[in-house]
Amino acid sequence: MEDTSREETVKAIARGLGFDDCRIAVAKEATHAEAFREWIGEGLHGDMAWMEKTPHRRCDPREVLPGCKSVICLALNYYPGRSSGAQGYRIARYAWNEDYHDLILAKLKAFDVELAKLGGTQRYYVDTGPVLERDFATDAGLGWNGKSTLQIHRRLGTWFFLAELLTTLDLTADSPFGDHCGKCTRCITACPTGAITAPHRVDARRCVSYLTIEHKEAIPEEFRIAMGDRIYGCDDCLDACPWNKFAEVSREARFHARESVFSHRLRDFLTLDDESFRALFAKSPIKRIKRPRFLRNVCVALGNTGTAEELPALETAANDSDPLISEHAIWAIQRVKTRLLEKA
Repeated sequence: MEDTSREETVKAIARGLGFDDCRIAVAKEATHAEAFREWIGEGLHGDMAWMEKTPHRRCDPREVLPGCKSVICLALNYYPGRSSGAQGYRIARYAWNEDYHDLILAKLKAFDVELAKLGGTQRYYVDTGPVLERDFATDAGLGWNGKSTLQIHRRLGTWFFLAELLTTLDLTADSPFGDHCGKCTRCITACPTGAITAPHRVDARRCVSYLTIEHKEAIPEEFRIAMGDRIYGCDDCLDACPWNKFAEVSREARFHARESVFSHRLRDFLTLDDESFRALFAKSPIKRIKRPRFLRNVCVALGNTGTAEELPALETAANDSDPLISEHAIWAIQRVKTRLLEKA
């Protein structure tokens, strides 16, 4: 019987840790390194200043880990199902429960220990390091980069997290799967703010996920109505992808909707002070944007969907000591009152 190859051993470790796919790419300069540098040069990354730092490291894993030979690319299904049970608002599915960084980093740490036994030195990341991860995932055949710039997997659709281990182990690379979007442009059509300005090109400054999460200041008024009832992130371009017909609900219960959050009505969130905000969103990715930005988003959603019943809560928020909250609450009050007048 032939000995198990190192590549098969690596993939067996991945399966044992609960990853849904594992494939290997050669460590080299990222395929779209030049396009990334141009994107940054045009300022399309908005406030995400960390993307500007040391672009040579972000574009080539060998600059991050000396002696890096391979990039182990991993996928973890997080699909929690169609409905969160929310009452009149939407939160991106990846944030329905616990923070994926904590869960996946624990798996990567264990993976690193096993690879060290094979003689490898590693660096590992899940959205946390200078790696153009989708390029390497595509090189490895772990799906392909869709027109929305999100990675698409033939079994998981769009509902999965990417993670990677840079390693000094010289592993045989897997083959690319190829681009299977064809002529489909559903993700582009679905974007509520027109952030996908061309296939494979996103202006982050227009993206609802960026505006509700990364953007620290007031939401530009030109995008507030288009935000609709979204209060953290946006799944519209993911939802639109026809490859999701193959998606199955994640085995990981910690990605399923947290009842303690989704039992809240939209206006209930406006009663949260800093302490109750931290308690409600403990271990959630939502906690990192903190109360002012979250309530900013809630006010915009109430401005778009609220009725007379929401006005008392908004009027209280309009007097909040944080100007980010009060400004958006005042805007929301005006929107609700205008809507009520139009119906009268």
